[in-house]
Amino acid sequence: MRPIFKIQVQADDFTKAASTAFDYKFEGESTFQGWEKPQVPEDFSLGLIIGPSGSGKSLLLKEFGQEENPQWNPNKAVVSHFENPNDALDRLMAVGLNSIPSWCRPFHVLSNGEQFRAGLARKLKNGAVIDEFTSVVDRNVAKAASVAMRRYVDRKSLKKIVLASCHYDILEWLRPDWYFDTTDGILHDGRLLQRPNIEIKIYSCRKDSWSIFAKHHYLTEDFNKAARAYLATATFYGNDIFDVSEETIVGFASSLPQPSGHFKNGYREHRTVVLPDFQGLGLGPKISDMVAQIHLDEGKRYFSKTAHPRFGAYRDRSPAWRKTSHYKKAQKGNEVGRLGFGDTRTCFAHEYIGKPQV
Repeated sequence: MRPIFKIQVQADDFTKAASTAFDYKFEGESTFQGWEKPQVPEDFSLGLIIGPSGSGKSLLLKEFGQEENPQWNPNKAVVSHFENPNDALDRLMAVGLNSIPSWCRPFHVLSNGEQFRAGLARKLKNGAVIDEFTSVVDRNVAKAASVAMRRYVDRKSLKKIVLASCHYDILEWLRPDWYFDTTDGILHDGRLLQRPNIEIKIYSCRKDSWSIFAKHHYLTEDFNKAARAYLATATFYGNDIFDVSEETIVGFASSLPQPSGHFKNGYREHRTVVLPDFQGLGLGPKISDMVAQIHLDEGKRYFSKTAHPRFGAYRDRSPAWRKTSHYKKAQKGNEVGRLGFGDTRTCFAHEYIGKPQV
């Protein structure tokens, strides 16, 4: 039997006017049904309470713990609110907040989507409870953040995190270990959920398309006019409860000729950007690989230098990339210097050799 909850408030002229106008009998007491705490697995990483507004999600969430609301110092940058610099970079990138200029701004000037991701980065820990998960952000941000969060939880082996949300569109992207639906009171095994497929396509485009993406690059808005430019689109294919979405522009990539006395037809990666709403889905490395493969198919060699730790770490693991002699050697970093991180930087340096033949 579902528990009954009663709440007392002071009846006054306002409550009298409101209840009288709609013929609602009210004398200061509200009664509603809640939910008993479900018998969730003893050992879990991520759970979700899901259902429409007013169905008792928030009240049930309190059975799992008290949500923390991080405080933000308006005189400090977002990145300065973590245990240490490495922890800050790890957490912010883990939730898909990859804009270094945004890291260096105070919380109150960020967009809604950026604030959501920054807050999420600080809340993630063992036993965290988070209400209204993805409720205030664009649905693309919601899905991307769900994927990024699941990856971080798995990578850090976090335990007993419980979320509450009214949005069913995140289920397949988040893939919680369990989810409790407050519309029917049923506890579901979320491990059976299948994440929707993403089809990425690459198109040659005009160089001036860069203007749409420039402010979202992690270091600089500069662009070399000699570059080859590409647009990346994505189509999200769902399952039983998702329809095929329209093809959507999600990113931009470009390459530059790299003349060398040692080889001909060399190109290097110039700019790769994923729009903020889609960061966290792992699209950046896929777009970069696809552009690199285009060059390889044309008989060219393709190189990349990057200071971005996510890109660098991905290429370290990928058999499609190999380290070059410039790997982790200090490079002049004028763009970095302009942002206040120093005059030199240590870059990852790789050559794309293609995926092994199966």
